[in-house]
Amino acid sequence: MNKHQKHTHLSRRNNDIFAPNEIAILGAKCDVISDLVHQISAKLSHFKLAYFDASHAKDVTPNTLSEFTFHHEGNVQIATFQKVNSYQQRLVFSQFDLLFINGNHFEGVKQILILDEEKEASVLKRMSQLTNIQGIIKLKKETAIFPFLIEKFPEINNIPCFSIDEIDKISILIKQIIQQKIGNVKGLILIGGKSTRMGTNKSLLNFHGKPQKEFAKELLEKQSLETYFSVANLSENPTEISDTFLNLGPFGGICSAFQKDANSAWFVLATDLPFVNEDLIKLLLQKRNPSKVATAIKGKNMEFVEPLITIYEPKAYPILLQYLAQGYSCPRKMLINNDVEIVEVEDDLIRNINTPEEFEAVLKQLKNN
Repeated sequence: MNKHQKHTHLSRRNNDIFAPNEIAILGAKCDVISDLVHQISAKLSHFKLAYFDASHAKDVTPNTLSEFTFHHEGNVQIATFQKVNSYQQRLVFSQFDLLFINGNHFEGVKQILILDEEKEASVLKRMSQLTNIQGIIKLKKETAIFPFLIEKFPEINNIPCFSIDEIDKISILIKQIIQQKIGNVKGLILIGGKSTRMGTNKSLLNFHGKPQKEFAKELLEKQSLETYFSVANLSENPTEISDTFLNLGPFGGICSAFQKDANSAWFVLATDLPFVNEDLIKLLLQKRNPSKVATAIKGKNMEFVEPLITIYEPKAYPILLQYLAQGYSCPRKMLINNDVEIVEVEDDLIRNINTPEEFEAVLKQLKNN
């Protein structure tokens, strides 16, 4: 008998408890953990990192007013009352490459265990939290692994082990943990537009001896990207992704791709860009920065990025939905107002074609070249 499923199955981001990628550090005093996190963060400053801790104040009165104090350069201090809720925290931490957790107060899916002889009893009490130890750090080099740890984890000696002053080596381990969660890139060719000004389907225009949609798809597949067409109508074709966010244009196509796969980055490419070539595709992939919301192309003399030649990271999906909730369906607006890696190229490479006259002019230019 099939189990009844009450809710529609959706692709979900591969989250840990509180964040897409987290590691709890436990086994030492809180100030030791905090100092370690800050030293590692200084070494890995090109990643977006966060630290999740508990207040050590004895008495806390719930705020009746949430206060947000912004520094003129952009920093914000927040004083508010909020209970810990894994669903809410995943939204808060969705933009970070890694969340460090003070394991003395909260559990994490992955752990780093600090061996401090004074905290042996504390570690014994928290054995249930040790489910996926990534590394062991000794406060003193001569400290032996506690016998109860060896009993529960016979292979514990195979886990990377460091002394507390080996910050460079510990940082390399953390970098590896971050890189393991970086999603693959898939391709998305946008062919669901109405092509009103052109008067005919732009994805079928022939600039290079074949329909432009096929030419664009080949550009991405040459870089070993699993590539799909984004279509407006319902389709059973496995190479097509139907819009599930209706009447939102490219914005809806991008969100529909993330709804299909929320853990991959999506290389979005429009079909009205006849001068986009293999070198440009390679350049964008080489410059990809998974720590940013997206990696986008911008013409050197243009004011804004081109949202339809862009790699959107998984962390872009919740932001796109937040913009939609505010009544905005412009991917460029989201890119302009978020942390994006920008790759500048010559303006002509990303010139788009919208009218029959522009199409004829491009054909002549390509023929003369």
